[in-house]
Amino acid sequence: MDDDLYPAIQPHEWGMLDVGDGNLVYWEVSGNPNGKPVVVLHGGPGSGSAPLTRRHFDPTVYRIVLFDQRGAGRSTPHVSTPGTDLSRNTTWHLVADMELLRERLRIERWQLFGGSWGATLALAYAETHPERVSEIVLRGIFTARQSEIDWIYNGGAAHLFPQEWAHYLAPLPDSERGDPVAAYRRLVIDPDPAVSEPAAVAWSAWEGAIVSVVPQEQFRNSYARPAVAVPFARIALHYFAHESWLEPGQLIREAGKLAGIPGILVQGRYDAVCPPSTAYELHQAWPGSALSILPGAGHAVNDPGVLAALRAATDSFARD
Repeated sequence: MDDDLYPAIQPHEWGMLDVGDGNLVYWEVSGNPNGKPVVVLHGGPGSGSAPLTRRHFDPTVYRIVLFDQRGAGRSTPHVSTPGTDLSRNTTWHLVADMELLRERLRIERWQLFGGSWGATLALAYAETHPERVSEIVLRGIFTARQSEIDWIYNGGAAHLFPQEWAHYLAPLPDSERGDPVAAYRRLVIDPDPAVSEPAAVAWSAWEGAIVSVVPQEQFRNSYARPAVAVPFARIALHYFAHESWLEPGQLIREAGKLAGIPGILVQGRYDAVCPPSTAYELHQAWPGSALSILPGAGHAVNDPGVLAALRAATDSFARD
């Protein structure tokens, strides 16, 4: 694993950006202060940024920007804080936050790097501000279409992981199992932590159980930790209940706006969270994009070949 990552580094600059609506967004910069700018878009929505993502980039070449999206990670108010208002936490608020951060850091154009929900946000930003994007590297492609939500959370992946699916459904009343997303949202927003926290853990543990081709207990346990599960479930269900504020099929339909922006799509053949059909459709709609389907990989970043493919992608753009 470490052979496919650059050495661990620490940020040399960080801060809290006031993006309005009472929100402060945490950001940090590592690598070469005068290097090629890249911004990392974390998944979830609601997962928060991770130090490991700095290691996808040559630190002598890249100026590496990480930030925590509204309500997540070190941004405030955190979604787990009682009474946190999510009405101003939408896809388009996040796109606007990225523009404020770009301006704050005096970056003219930057590379976008994101996986899963991070890929969704990257596409939304790039299709809105293509002139601000130099390249795009995406992993485990997700565009938040209803068909993709249905696959993950409403029974599609259940055909591959029936036992784990049974555990996912277990907290739900029989009468509500026809729409697990709606049922879980009702539980997760319950003001009683004795109701909301176990529901958030069960929701998140399902994704942890299916994230790798070979299920790994470490992933399930990591996703099921309340500190991870609560913000992940609350923000994700908030987004999915509102169709992520996207028109049906919008991100793939408008991918022609990305013409002229080099892009590399890294996709696991056996990704049970974000199946490769979405990556293929995006590739077909995005002129000049390159699609790499990895034969032994699932959704997890450490599945076979994923780290190497991501390093190859960022290296290929390092001198451009």
